[in-house]
Amino acid sequence: MAILQKHGKNSSPDLVCLKEKTPDKTGVAGGHQKKPLARVWTVVLLLGTCLLYCARVAMPICAVSMAEKFNWTKRDQGMVLGSFFWGYCFTQVLGGYVSDRVGGEKVLLLSAAAWGAMTAFTPVLAHFCSQPIFSMTLARFLMGLLQGVHYPSLASLCSQKVVESERGFLMSTVGSGSYLGTLVIGGAGSLMLDLYGWESVFYVSGMLSVLWAYCMWKYLLKGEGPIITLESLGSGGPQSKLSRRHWLRLFKQPAVCAVIITHLCTASTFFTLLSWLPTYFKDTFPDAKGWVFNVIPWFVAIPSSLFSGCLSDHLISKGYDTAAVRKLMQFFSMGVSSVFTLLLCGTTTFPMAVAFVSVTMGLTTFSHSGVSVNVQDLAPSCAGALFGVLMVYFSGYLIEATGSWASVFALITVVNLVGLVTFLAFAEARRVDIDSSKGRYHNIHI
Repeated sequence: MAILQKHGKNSSPDLVCLKEKTPDKTGVAGGHQKKPLARVWTVVLLLGTCLLYCARVAMPICAVSMAEKFNWTKRDQGMVLGSFFWGYCFTQVLGGYVSDRVGGEKVLLLSAAAWGAMTAFTPVLAHFCSQPIFSMTLARFLMGLLQGVHYPSLASLCSQKVVESERGFLMSTVGSGSYLGTLVIGGAGSLMLDLYGWESVFYVSGMLSVLWAYCMWKYLLKGEGPIITLESLGSGGPQSKLSRRHWLRLFKQPAVCAVIITHLCTASTFFTLLSWLPTYFKDTFPDAKGWVFNVIPWFVAIPSSLFSGCLSDHLISKGYDTAAVRKLMQFFSMGVSSVFTLLLCGTTTFPMAVAFVSVTMGLTTFSHSGVSVNVQDLAPSCAGALFGVLMVYFSGYLIEATGSWASVFALITVVNLVGLVTFLAFAEARRVDIDSSKGRYHNIHI
């Protein structure tokens, strides 16, 4: 986070939202002031991603209890869980498009306030609607719509502000918030579920998310109105004016197509595991404690995510080829993790199942320094919108494919291997969104 990237005269404000400052003795404006604020923003984005997953995973944690209360079948349960991802895919491109033009911080703020309120309101919809299955499906679909802009906004911010040698650590640090959030809601949520009922999980995670959005608006954005106007969408700076010909040229690049396919596979397998693992453990090991299998895998994932970011940035700083480093990280994420996913097919003991799931999720985090960062290597000027094309279009199909747990784990392995082979064969790290002769990006040390 010590290196920021500038884009010329019409560049959007720095991530730390500082106005121009008088040059200090080092010759760089506001050098000493920006470092601590950059760290504050990193922590804030980490916490925001944590709360995002607290709200997102609330339903998988409570799905078994809600299914018992409302007499849902596995098919009904799958429809409720899967509806989130069908909503999620619709706002991916839109979130990145808007973020590239008006600033990711505004999009993050507005969306967090909305999905936080929706999470807190979920129990009300469940109890006061005559058909809970339909109200919950609609609520999860709307949650997906609102949360779909989060990662494209982060990708837009990162690509515009941080150079490639720092992106791995930033994205893995902020990305580890997803595992921290799943860890927190897995532990605290399981206890609240047992003590106060499933409703409490939604109330607490939703209200905390709204509080985070308020604090971000009040103390970091200094109370400035997060208003997105049509004028701002149409005049987002030179890096946002992308013609149809530009996009067609972009999507003709084999490296871009490889990132799309790989990210699609990664997201599909990850969210399938995220949604169904609590039900898998409840069905296979009914006497197991929820706080154990909802906590341990994510406790392993957090240091693994941070380690992958540090490792990738270290290798790049030592002169290793960026594309080779991205491929190495993705090999661990999709290749090695698939071995432990397959081992779940024949697992008969609870400790072994927890161990295999923990290793699987830990290795999966390496994608934060692989394909997730590669899109910013290829096209930083439009990373937000491009990232949106890459997510979870097929996750709904995978979630409903639950004829047996072994078949689900085998399917996840196959999808992982397809994505890995594609990425290893075609991935690159050179910029493809501008002509090399017209590059206008330059980096400033702070």
